[in-house]
Amino acid sequence: MEEINKTTKIQFFFRPFSEDPKVQVVIFVASLLMYLTSLSGNAITATIVQINHSLHTPMYFFLANLAVLEIFYTSSIAPLALANLLSMGKTPVSFTGCGTQMFFFVFLGGADCVLLAVMAYDRFIAICYPLRYSVIMSWPLCVELMVGSLVLGFLLALPLTILIFHLPFCKDNEIYHFYCDMPAVMHLACADTHVHRTALYIISFIVLSIPLSLISISYVFIGTALLQIRSAEGRRRAFSTCSSHILVVLLQYGCTSFIYLSPRSSYSPEMGRVVSVVYTFITPILNPLIYSMRNKELKDALRKCTEKVLGSLCQ
Repeated sequence: MEEINKTTKIQFFFRPFSEDPKVQVVIFVASLLMYLTSLSGNAITATIVQINHSLHTPMYFFLANLAVLEIFYTSSIAPLALANLLSMGKTPVSFTGCGTQMFFFVFLGGADCVLLAVMAYDRFIAICYPLRYSVIMSWPLCVELMVGSLVLGFLLALPLTILIFHLPFCKDNEIYHFYCDMPAVMHLACADTHVHRTALYIISFIVLSIPLSLISISYVFIGTALLQIRSAEGRRRAFSTCSSHILVVLLQYGCTSFIYLSPRSSYSPEMGRVVSVVYTFITPILNPLIYSMRNKELKDALRKCTEKVLGSLCQ
């Protein structure tokens, strides 16, 4: 009990990206701009889908929920990371605070991965079974799939967070990262973490490989169906909606796999931080951009909404 009390009193600090305050300020400004762009882009996407009745379809329902997930996902990391950039890594985070951040990061990130698989299933039904689409993808099923994504993310995050924060932590409390990521926190434990690393690797492999396998299978069937579409315009529209999703999947799964599935011998903390910037700051920016640029219905709705707002301001 005394050891547990000592551990819970530990405060963690994040290692600065640079020892030069000027470089830190530049990184802070860039990170702040990326965070604000991510928030505004995803908020606009979710709002446009909500206020346009023409977009009240399963595809856009999942897209809006993905945007909301991205907002919370980035917000679980960015505020503390920004504070540490300004303070040169001197802003402490408590043991409980670090565990809470880790839980929400894994929870929302896991739900994000599952939701991408759900979106692939939605496209599979829309393209392969268009006449039965409205029957199969009913609103109760859409809500169940969304809730299921959140539940799976929760069931993934809770045991992993508990597993890691039952480790004892000693004097070395500087995390070589800008948030409480699992591999970086485990590196500070003053105990054998072989079992914990193995558990993290196995769970990460399962969580990443199963949704990715389902996505891949869906697109094999989608690709076969696209080849059978005689209309060039029909193929183009179907490919446009699918290609946006594929780009997002490659970004999300590629970066996450690098962090959690790389062998320990080849893992570089410095490279891990750089890759983490991609999927915590850059990918949430690219998601709304990719979907808005590749999706005619969303672009039209955004244009009409912008014209309406500008028109009301000019009156």
